[in-house]
Amino acid sequence: MTRLSVNINKIATLRNARGGNNPDVVKTALDCEKFGADGITVHPRPDERHIKRHDVYDLKKVLTTEFNIEGYPAPDFMELVTKIRPAQVTLVPDTPEQVTSNHGWNTMNYQDFLVDIISELKGNGIRTSVFVDADPRMVELAAKAGADRVELYTEPYATNYLELGPEIAVKPFVVAARKARECGMGLNAGHDLSLVNLKYLKEQIPWLDEVSIGHALICDALYLGLEKTISEYKKCII
Repeated sequence: MTRLSVNINKIATLRNARGGNNPDVVKTALDCEKFGADGITVHPRPDERHIKRHDVYDLKKVLTTEFNIEGYPAPDFMELVTKIRPAQVTLVPDTPEQVTSNHGWNTMNYQDFLVDIISELKGNGIRTSVFVDADPRMVELAAKAGADRVELYTEPYATNYLELGPEIAVKPFVVAARKARECGMGLNAGHDLSLVNLKYLKEQIPWLDEVSIGHALICDALYLGLEKTISEYKKCII
């Protein structure tokens, strides 16, 4: 079964726009779980422009599904996640000023760095996923670095799904997914997945372990409501 992890960064962005605690990030996360989400994802950035450090601690206390924390493994991030010990940490190569993730790791150039980071995380009992482009060589070297999983960066798939058609869009992702399976790694996917393109991706890569979805899901919830939206996303990955 492919699991749905709901990224709640956008809930925190909305809250931070006015200050206070409306919407309540923790309550929203608990509601996502109640409505069928299999996990909760957050990406705390150094400037705390959405998820704040205290959110991470507050969520850890109450979540009953898998907790996935994304981020660049700077010292403050590593300190946070080794204290929290979520089920999974997803390593992304983002610089502090990036609005959102826009590429995967070059696992060749950063091999030694990733080996050390992954070893520390796994030593703390944390499953580690490495965010990569749909490139089988990058997948293979993530495995060599010791990663438990890779997360395929799916923005190119989402873009090409509309511009070039589903069959062309998904081809490199199927190749990369097969390499992950060949290497004995788990497989996640995320970025710009939506109700438009998610079902086809799952059909072509049925062994997907997890999809992490935030922006599109929260946008859909403005029209459909959070409970129905989560239900519709779950239908896409059955």
